Amino acid sequence: MPAISVRGVGKRFRVEHAHRPHTLHEALTRGFGRLQPADTFWALRDIDLDVPAGSSLGLIGANGAGKSTLLRLIARVGRPDTGCIEVNGSLSALLDLGAGFHPDLTGRENVIVSGVIIGMRRAEVERRFDEIVAFAELEAFIDNPMRTYSTGMRMRLAFSLAVLAEPAVLLVDEVLTVGDLNFQEKCTNRITELRASGCTMLLCSHDTNLILELCDGAAWLEGGRINRVGAAGEILEAYTRASKRHD
Repeated sequence: MPAISVRGVGKRFRVEHAHRPHTLHEALTRGFGRLQPADTFWALRDIDLDVPAGSSLGLIGANGAGKSTLLRLIARVGRPDTGCIEVNGSLSALLDLGAGFHPDLTGRENVIVSGVIIGMRRAEVERRFDEIVAFAELEAFIDNPMRTYSTGMRMRLAFSLAVLAEPAVLLVDEVLTVGDLNFQEKCTNRITELRASGCTMLLCSHDTNLILELCDGAAWLEGGRINRVGAAGEILEAYTRASKRHD
């Protein structure tokens, strides 16, 4: 049984009129017809993808190819318009790091609340609390309100919580540039440890070296569809050749 199974998935978004009214008064004076979407576009179409348990798969493709949309649907941030997605096992997603933290809660309170939200038991969060904070290097600030944290501090804390939760499935979207170079290296090492422990990983990145380092295979998305799936080196080579032809 694959850790992630995607069958016939499509995601559609609306394209609004350029002169769509933004207030009730504008709608009344200019007509409600302008409230209708001018068009729709499919960010993803007919996506079929299996990620075997314990494997690591990189998602590659140009901006707008649908990589982040696919990751967000797998993370259950939104629903597909067609098809279905099944994830077997606990899941952590490194997408918009720190977006779910409450600014008026302290770092300590946010770790506990967010840990429970991602599926950890409160006792487990409390048991691993010191390790989470130490990994983020925020011991001196953990009892301060989140609104006093810099963006980098919030991202480090969110990353630490996600990767120390020991998920069965980990989704990563272009977030391994958190903090300084030493912290980035620590992040990459932790991802490598998770991979070695049998964690299934789906990584979206434009960094081909990172894909080669961390992933067994790769899926090339183009125009919202899967172009090719295969060994990471093979797919990256084909993608690089195609990108050079388009330059």
